Formats: sequence, structure tokens, C-alpha cells
Amino acid sequence: MNFKTLKSFDIKNKTILLRADLNVPKQGHKVSDTTRIDRLKPTITYLREHGAKVIVLSHFGRPDGEQNPEMSLAFLAPVLEKQWNCSVKFSPVCIGSNAQSITSSAKEGDVILMENLRFNKGEKANDPDFAASLASLGDIYVNDAFSASHRAHASTFGIAELLPSAAGLLMEEELNALSNALETPQKPVLAVAGGAKIATKLGVLENLIEKVDYLVLGGGMANTFLYANGCDMGLSLCEKDMIDTAKKIMTKATSIGCEIILPKDVIVVSELKENAAHKCVDINNVPADHMAIDIGEQSIAYISEKIKTSKTVVWNGPMGVFEIKPFDNGTNKIAQLVAEQTKAGLCTSVAGGGDTVAALENAHAGKNFSYISTAGGAFLEWLEGKDLPGVQALTQKG
Repeated sequence: MNFKTLKSFDIKNKTILLRADLNVPKQGHKVSDTTRIDRLKPTITYLREHGAKVIVLSHFGRPDGEQNPEMSLAFLAPVLEKQWNCSVKFSPVCIGSNAQSITSSAKEGDVILMENLRFNKGEKANDPDFAASLASLGDIYVNDAFSASHRAHASTFGIAELLPSAAGLLMEEELNALSNALETPQKPVLAVAGGAKIATKLGVLENLIEKVDYLVLGGGMANTFLYANGCDMGLSLCEKDMIDTAKKIMTKATSIGCEIILPKDVIVVSELKENAAHKCVDINNVPADHMAIDIGEQSIAYISEKIKTSKTVVWNGPMGVFEIKPFDNGTNKIAQLVAEQTKAGLCTSVAGGGDTVAALENAHAGKNFSYISTAGGAFLEWLEGKDLPGVQALTQKG
């Protein structure tokens, strides 16, 4: 991908408009997960050490263009100070004369957090005037918010057309990891796609079968494919209206040499609760009054064989209802094997989207994956093969 990086610019005494994603989970005024904040620290440190003035732009929640005190970013300044180990000033506005005054008084190494971009309707509308007002605050635009780059908003797309632009260190790492996983991967490539419904991941599946050698399906999606193959899935989550779609995907996959791997056996229960009575059955023997909620040992063994032969693994979604124990077994064992293979230098692994991060944390496997994306929608759209506006804006400037 042709995009400029921070190292492409002399940033000393320059004002950097840094698009971050600080849409972090919070309980009351406390941040419950600082992952997105922590991942920005290398960029913040680099900018400060090289004498830049840093203006941080972010959205938070969905205030729909209205001033909403509950969605103000003011509470984040002390959190950022602690996690980034530097002083962080807060600006109660992000455009206008007051914003100009606050940013123009910044000195080398200063970090200023601007108020929630989405308090302005012009942000989501990619309004040219709003983008120009933001751009007027700085000299160079840096996007370090891959997770927000699937939206053509003023702060992810509009500014990039007005200022010299670069990918931040986090964005650069993410784009390189994703490119290595699907655009220029070491083969064979195996993808894991789990989740409840085909309907929400149809684009992902259609793109993946053209890019990978093995496509492992889990969760409710797998049930639908099994049903399309003639298996009676009992009370399992199953999209019976998507049978024709599942058949078309399987036919196409076969024609282009992608093996779709479905469960050979499943764990079934008559009621879904923690430690519910359960048994493992062949996929052709699911009782009418039971539901499949995880993969069985035969499935785990077959998938494991394929993982051991793969050089690249892309992961999105769990194998079953991992939130309820012990029905996280399939997800855990597969994730742990990918982590072991990665740690041993035998494969490159990239994961992201939806419940994936939580599933890998539950399996204690995430730390050994090559790269885990905290992006939800942006990661899924990348899996679909879509161009992401925020990334395209950077490559156009390159």
C-alpha cells in the first residue's frame, strides 16, 4: 500500500492533527479497557520526542451532532495523562476561534485533546467547511484510527484532502499486518470465521473463499451450512432462509480450490446455561430437542491438522458459545494452537472484529497472535475486500 508514514516528515515544531479512536468503554467516569489508549502511546511518544505539537481528535459515542455532556471527552484527559505519561490539556471545543487560540498557544511536546468531533453535524456528513476548520488548526494530518477509517467522515477523509497526510505508527502497523495476512500472505492461508449469522458476514465469506486455502466455519453460521448439506440441526441457531446462499458459497469455493471446513461433530444441549448437561454427537445425529453450541473433539482434531500446515491464519469470530462455560472448549483449543504455532514462528496470525478479541482473551491466547485488531466494523469491511475511505485518503496523498 502506498501511504506516507510519520517518518516521511520533519515534524519538529509542527502542529500535528492526530486522528485517534478514543471511543473507549467506560463505567461512570472510569475507563474499563485502556487498550485503544495504550496502543496510541508509541505515536504520542514519537511525536513529542521529535518536537511536534499534538492535537488529538476523536469521536465518542453517538451524540448525533448535539452537545451532550455525557459524551464529552473531558473525562479522558487525566486518563490519557496517566497512560501516556505526559501532560494532556483539554479543549472544550474542536473548531472556531477558541480552538484556534488554544492550539496556537501550544509548545513543542504539548498534547491537547479536543472535544468530541461528533458534537458537530459536519463530522459525520464530511462537511467541507467543518473539515477545513479542523485542518486550519494544524500543519500535518496523521491518521492513527484504523477502527474509524471505514467511514468517510471529515476527520478521517476530509482533512486528508487538505493537509499533508501520514499514517500513524499504529495505523502503519495495522495496515502492514493486514496486507501481510491477505494481500501478500505466505501460503497456505487458513481463515476462521465464526459468529451467529451468514447474513451479517456474507461479504466476508464471499471474499475469503477467493483469498484463502481453508475456511473454517463455526457458530451459528456453521449450523446453516450443515443444514444446507442435509443435516437436521434440531433447535440449533440456523438461518434456514439462507440455505441457497450457503450452497452457492460452497459450490464456488469448491470450484476455486478453497476447502470449507465444517464441524464433523458438535456439543449439544437441551437448554443453554452454564455447565448445562451436554453430549457430543456426530453432525448427522443432532437430537430434535437439542441445540449445537460448540464443536467436538473430531472437529478440533481436523481443524488442528489444517492449522499445523498453514503459514497464515486470519481469525474472525468464535467456534461456539464461548461466553458460557464449558462451551468455550472448541474456541479455546483452536485459538491456543494458533498462538502456539505463531510463537514457534511457524505461522503469522491476525485476528479482529466483534467478539474475537474477547474470545481470544478468554482462551489466554491473544498475546501470542502476530496482530490483534481492536477495530470492529473496519476489520470486517477489510475482510470483505472493501476499500476503506480513511485508508484510501492516505494512499491518495502518498
